[in-house]
Amino acid sequence: MTVHYEQSAALAGLGPVRHGFFGRKGGASLGDFAENNMSVVVGDEPRAVDINRSAAAEALGFFRPSLYLLKQVHSNRVRTITQKPDNDEPHEADAMVTNQPGIAMGILTADCTPILLADDEARVIGAAHAGWRGAVDGIVGNTVEAMVALGANPAHIVAAIGPTISGENYEVGPHFMDDFVKLRPDGWRHFSTHNSARAHFDLPGFVAAELARAGVTQVERVGDCTYGQPDRYFSHRYATHQGGRTGRQIAIIGLV
Repeated sequence: MTVHYEQSAALAGLGPVRHGFFGRKGGASLGDFAENNMSVVVGDEPRAVDINRSAAAEALGFFRPSLYLLKQVHSNRVRTITQKPDNDEPHEADAMVTNQPGIAMGILTADCTPILLADDEARVIGAAHAGWRGAVDGIVGNTVEAMVALGANPAHIVAAIGPTISGENYEVGPHFMDDFVKLRPDGWRHFSTHNSARAHFDLPGFVAAELARAGVTQVERVGDCTYGQPDRYFSHRYATHQGGRTGRQIAIIGLV
C-alpha cells in the first residue's frame, strides 16, 4: 500500500523531527471513508482504520504503538506528554506537546486546521487541532506556552499549518461574525464576503495570526483547501453539503 503525505520544507529540514500531513489517498478504507480514514468514530471498519494508522506511523519511522491521538473536543486544552502515554485512555484535549523521542503525536481533521510545531534546538514539539471555537478560545497560544514550559523559545519554533478549509469555502451564519468579534475585537480582518451576501471566515489566516501573536515567526502553509479538493482530503462540510459521510485525515509529528 502506497502512503501519501505532504510535508513542510521548514520542518523537514529539522534533523530530529519527523512529520507528515496525510490526506485521503493510499489507505484501506472503503466507501465514504475511502481511502485513508484515520477515525474510529465515523462509522468505518476499525480494522481498516488500524491499518491506515499503522501505515502512516511506519511511513515516518515510528511503530504503531508509538502513535498517540487525543479525544478532540474543540477545547483550548493542551496535554503535556512526559512519558509514553496509554493509547487505551484517550485524553480530552485539542493539542499536545512533548520533549520525549519516540512518541508520534497525531491530530485528526476534516476541515479544521492541523498545526505541527517544533523547536529543534530545545527538542520540543507540538501538535494542535484548531477549529474556530478552539482557535478563538486560545488553543494556539496555549500550545506555544506549553512548549515554552518544556524549554522551547517561540522565536525558534517552526510551525506548519496543514490542509484546512479556506476562507473562500467557509461561509458562516449571520451571527457568527458578530459573536466572534465580541470575543476577539480584531477578528473582523479575517472575514470577507467572497461575492456572497453572507460572511466567510478565514480560519487558517486567523490561526497564522494567533501564531504570530504567540511569538512564532516561522510559519509555513502546507497543502490545499479541504473543501475545494474532496478527492485529496476529507471534508466534513463538503460531505454534509453532498448528503454523505466522510472520514478524518491525520497530521503527525514526532522526535527521533
